[in-house]
Amino acid sequence: MEQLAVPQGEFTLARPSSGGRDNLRAWDAADDYLLHHLAEMADGALGASASEDSQPRLLILNDGYGALTTALAHLAPTMGTDSLCSQQATTANLLRNGFDPSGVTLVDSLSPDESRLDLVVIKVPKSQSLLEDQLHRLKPRLDDRSTVIAGAMSKHVHTSTLALVEQILGPTTTTLARRKARLIECTPNPGLASTANPWPKNYEHTHRGTVLQLTNHANVFSPTRLDIGTRCFLEHLPRHDHATSIVDLGCGNGIVGIALGLANPSATITFIDESAMAVESTRHNVGANLGDPLGGTSAHRIVWSDGIRNPLGASAIADESVDLIACNPPFHVDRALADETAWTMMSESLRALSTGGNLWVVGNRHLAYHAKMKRLFGNCTVVGSNPKFVVYRSTKQAGRTVGRDSEAASIIAAGQDTP
Repeated sequence: MEQLAVPQGEFTLARPSSGGRDNLRAWDAADDYLLHHLAEMADGALGASASEDSQPRLLILNDGYGALTTALAHLAPTMGTDSLCSQQATTANLLRNGFDPSGVTLVDSLSPDESRLDLVVIKVPKSQSLLEDQLHRLKPRLDDRSTVIAGAMSKHVHTSTLALVEQILGPTTTTLARRKARLIECTPNPGLASTANPWPKNYEHTHRGTVLQLTNHANVFSPTRLDIGTRCFLEHLPRHDHATSIVDLGCGNGIVGIALGLANPSATITFIDESAMAVESTRHNVGANLGDPLGGTSAHRIVWSDGIRNPLGASAIADESVDLIACNPPFHVDRALADETAWTMMSESLRALSTGGNLWVVGNRHLAYHAKMKRLFGNCTVVGSNPKFVVYRSTKQAGRTVGRDSEAASIIAAGQDTP
């Protein structure tokens, strides 16, 4: 935990860690710049934008760990994010600083809301597709009294970022850089011609002779086409594994679990992702490709969770109950390289798999997941590869029980990557 000192006060902030290897802060220089800028606005444009005798109607978007939301909690903001982990980190930091979390409204990226906004504060997301979708959703809620301010590290503010904001919302300017961060200020133009939101997008992929109809919301990884890592994974997945309980962990748009479902039609599949847009994309795609009508009853589960063990600590999936887990772990946390998520996914898979069950993983060759999997499971087989990606399989052995998971925890904490 570290202290963030800004004009709004001094706040103790922390970000969640999967085992002590992540030493990144819960805020960056762009958060600091935004908060200082907002303090300077407090008696000027910010006050003028609010309705009489009320505080401004404030929306904060993409606040990774709640630094902005905590510092501005006295304004009762709404914080919108696609990430369940971000919601949880925000709640934890509010409590850590003595705020009642019920005073802040947390919503996901797809929550409908048509109420007018006085002020929108945006942390520019890594995905320009997500930013495009968010700007289209914002436009009907803004008028010429509204203020939009976005912030990011300077290296992430591109000409295309500015053009996108200006095209959808109105005139845009940038500030001078401060500690390698930059702000984008926009004055919404209600008279600007509206264009249709292009998200979600649809495409087809043929898998082993079956044409799959896929819908991707804006924040799904590789939202306009199937990424090459998943293509490699699909080529090497088991055709008939006779599994009856399958988990697609970090499911994205759900195509891996759907492919496994087609190969194992009697299996129950659980799709898990911490992105609300991924979950909704999967919900649509399961309905379209596994014969489950949207809104109907299905044996399959689609879960918004940060992993196999849900955020409250109770098991979303019972220990030693799963036959097959498929996973394409992320190796970034926002824009930072980090492998805590992969370690957590693998160790949780060790818990969830029954004896003889298999964990299938695909990853970039340089990530060397085989060393991690062998250390956790005692074995790892290379199933297939191409010049960039490798598909691995580890099998849960008798005796590798929950009671031995302390070894996995110690490996993660120590940061050991090799046998």
